[in-house]
Amino acid sequence: MRKPQYLLFALNSGASLPFKRLCISQEHLNIKAQIISNLSFQVYSCLDLPRILLAASGSVAAIKFGNLCHCFSEWAEVKAVATKASLHFIDRASLPKDLKLYTDEEEWSSWGKIGDSVLHIELRRWADIMVIAPLSANTLGKIAGGLCDNLLTCVVRAWDYSKPIFVAPAMNTFMWSNPFTEKHLMTIDELGISLIPPVSKRLACGDYGNGAMAEPSLIHSTVRLFLESRPQPSD
Repeated sequence: MRKPQYLLFALNSGASLPFKRLCISQEHLNIKAQIISNLSFQVYSCLDLPRILLAASGSVAAIKFGNLCHCFSEWAEVKAVATKASLHFIDRASLPKDLKLYTDEEEWSSWGKIGDSVLHIELRRWADIMVIAPLSANTLGKIAGGLCDNLLTCVVRAWDYSKPIFVAPAMNTFMWSNPFTEKHLMTIDELGISLIPPVSKRLACGDYGNGAMAEPSLIHSTVRLFLESRPQPSD
């Protein structure tokens, strides 16, 4: 089946997809990034800090996960989830010292009997926002198919979609332009998940093209902009 022309353009160029939910173009984010970086923290001075659950799946872009965690930890409460595959790329020493990183092992070891808390439910309850960066092709396919075979995908399957989820895909160019990716992106859009599109560059595999994860500073700025743009509760 031939892809719609707009989606061909989006997949091949990195432009934002015409989803119903927030899907921000690279150009728009570049304009806003400097503005957000200069904002004061006064918005949160009289409010509780936002609770952000960061998650990494198995892409080489997970080497930037520590940087991403530091960006958010400067102004929010942060917890992190990592898949088994992502741990091949994450340098634990690069993470903020007070950050709690949850893995599949904690999902099982934290539960012993009926009445004990269930980690993926507790994380879903705790978080105001979830950010999955990087989102690998494999984890994208799992989420689109409703699979929940690890801590990260269990959190997503149990998510309350009145709260936002942002995803920043990272994969090879041909994986990004694969017809399955289009279908999966449309499916997660229907769930209300917001896309931060990948960019074109020389990839870790040596290929050049679209599929590289957006820079951590850009992911951070996107979420910060979203929070700053929301109406603040009145007294």
